[in-house]
Amino acid sequence: MADTLVLIPGLACNARLFEAQISALSGSRNIVAADHAQDDSIPAIAARLLKNVPERFSLAGLSMGGYVAMEVMRQAPERIQRLALLDTTARPDTPEASQDRERLIALAQSGRYENIITNWWPRLVHPDRRDDKALQDVVAGMMRQVGAEAYIRQQHAIMARADSRPLLSGIEIPTLILVGEGDAITPPEIAREMAEMVEWASLVVIPEAGHLSALEQPEHVTHALRLWLEEG
Repeated sequence: MADTLVLIPGLACNARLFEAQISALSGSRNIVAADHAQDDSIPAIAARLLKNVPERFSLAGLSMGGYVAMEVMRQAPERIQRLALLDTTARPDTPEASQDRERLIALAQSGRYENIITNWWPRLVHPDRRDDKALQDVVAGMMRQVGAEAYIRQQHAIMARADSRPLLSGIEIPTLILVGEGDAITPPEIAREMAEMVEWASLVVIPEAGHLSALEQPEHVTHALRLWLEEG
């Protein structure tokens, strides 16, 4: 049976986030893009994922996908062959971040989801990519496909997520910690903190990328994932 790689997108994203990586890494490998839009808690999302993938698999998640990946690691560590955490954090939500999320939830509930798409764009990418209309259209398209109702569920899940820092020191599988050098949401110092906690971790900082590194610098991210998949 072919090896399986499970990819978990970020908040308000779908498989399009990893389109370049799926295309480049498929070959003899089975690639699954996880559904993280149906549930309103990270444990429930992880449990759904575990029901729909093979017994053993490699796991990669970006941003919110990283939160889910760490929860999958918490629920079923024996099933995961490799772990990749992209542009994410093991820390729980801060009170300030949760307040921001409540404000965004209120906007989505009041029918102003399009405002969120427009206003969040500058924070999602490297400063040099903010005028990239084609990239912006891809991100806006994903957010519209996910929709306001799923976005609200995801925000509630993110706010209530666990502190995963205690989990990291016990990880004993090949682990990739990757971050865009211009990530304004989960910056490189957060990635370094995580890498220092995981004995088997490799840290990769992607140049000229922000929070959406897989879209901004797809070849660099694909190369890092390919090396990680060949470890061990």
